[in-house]
Amino acid sequence: MTKRILVAYDGTPQAEAALEFAVDEWGDHDITLLYVINPVEAGYSAGVGIPSGGEEWFEQAKSDAEELFTEANAEYEGGFESATAVGRPPQTIVEVAGGESEDVDAPAFDHLVIGSHGRTGVSRMLLGSVAEKVVRESPVPVTVVR
Repeated sequence: MTKRILVAYDGTPQAEAALEFAVDEWGDHDITLLYVINPVEAGYSAGVGIPSGGEEWFEQAKSDAEELFTEANAEYEGGFESATAVGRPPQTIVEVAGGESEDVDAPAFDHLVIGSHGRTGVSRMLLGSVAEKVVRESPVPVTVVR
């Protein structure tokens, strides 16, 4: 029976659709929003490199996640739990879903909901697909929302 739902949530339209689906489907269950802080992005946005700009970038990413969680709770009048974890998104989402994350102290979830861009063909091959990797490796059932 599904009681604990994990929603991969980064504020994108795809993540919003995933959250909306989770609320519609399991609104009376425990829903946790997960924001994954990807350290690879620090190299692209810090400009000066990770050693001197990494900590500032990380604090900003945590702040952005908290803002997204606050907005989601306000929009859905929900009492969502929230969690942030650091790592590559597919692996980190799978670890958290299975209760194996060092960043998130929580038991395994019963179900995972994730949004997808719905890319196909060459663009999917070049860019990869977080949702696809999560589906392949998840220890719990996954619903992909497009």
